[in-house]
Amino acid sequence: MPVRPARSARSRSTPPGDNESRGGHLPDATVDGRWLLLGSDGRLAAYARNREGLLRWTQDRPGGSSWTGPALFPVRDLTHLFIAQGANGYAHFLARRAVPKPDGPAAVDLVHAVQYQSGRPLTAWRSLGNPHQDREKAERLGVPRGAVDDAGALHVLVRNAGRGLMLRREDETGKWEGWRDLQGSMFQDAPAVMAAASGLIEVLIPGEEGAGRWVQPEPHALPERAENIPVAIAPGTAVALETGPDRATYYWTDPASGGIVAHRPGGWVIPLGGAPAGPVAALRATLDGYDCTVLAHCDTEGNVMLAACGTENEGAGLWWSPTGERGAGTPGLALDAHGRVVIAALAPDGSLRIARQNDEPGLAMGPSVRV
Repeated sequence: MPVRPARSARSRSTPPGDNESRGGHLPDATVDGRWLLLGSDGRLAAYARNREGLLRWTQDRPGGSSWTGPALFPVRDLTHLFIAQGANGYAHFLARRAVPKPDGPAAVDLVHAVQYQSGRPLTAWRSLGNPHQDREKAERLGVPRGAVDDAGALHVLVRNAGRGLMLRREDETGKWEGWRDLQGSMFQDAPAVMAAASGLIEVLIPGEEGAGRWVQPEPHALPERAENIPVAIAPGTAVALETGPDRATYYWTDPASGGIVAHRPGGWVIPLGGAPAGPVAALRATLDGYDCTVLAHCDTEGNVMLAACGTENEGAGLWWSPTGERGAGTPGLALDAHGRVVIAALAPDGSLRIARQNDEPGLAMGPSVRV
């Protein structure tokens, strides 16, 4: 597929919102999950983190090429930060926080905040606690992941100290339920979580004896354990995409080959090649009138790579094309207000690079903007 090399342009800046600050803020890493999001007002926002908290860049207008940022939302001592977005456009920020203590293990909990609209301030960060009261066990809490169901309720999944899977979620009124032990053992970080359009939540977590899987039998019910999938997954690389009604396709890095694979439960593992340095980003898009899946990753040399195939037709083959950009972590993928594919990457100098699909056939990307 044609992918144009990027050239740089700098966007303008505007003042920050109420609970954010500005300055020479440089990102340390991309956040986990999908970090390029389309808000309910049609504007895109991109997120990263550094030692001071959450960074955000915001598109000035729907479909435009000018961006503002980064704005800083302070929250310290985060080890991981994940974003989940609901159908209402609300962005949920879910983080693992480890506060150092002089008298023993760090105090570890999960914290949560919400952004209701692109460019607006976040709510206050609120603690979701830790399923373990003992500080030594609490320190071994894993990396959180989340998904939002059709009622707007956030479901938080995390590996516990015993290497089983825990769930905490909001009820239909927005109140937090207690921790639920979904059982299991010998799991690794981190789970892949999908919220289907129907509202059903599905979870896959890598383990030493295959991947564990849970599926909700009906919306708002507790997820139920399904059979393990006898596959090996490089920890932290599994992502999920709904590719059919209530049907997930999982993408991960195979620890033996180092390449990306695709898998739908009940089917074969499909090698997709590539040499990812982190998780792949996955997005469904309409290309030339066809339902397609777009994939992106940063390879081991830092090159941002892009590919596309017919949805659920990975077996026909795909070809990784360099975008001409270099980045770290996982690229961001989203559709803008006009339905065009947009790819984002954090460049080695800490800047944000944004490129969007042009009008040529297939998945041809225009020149990048340096934000």
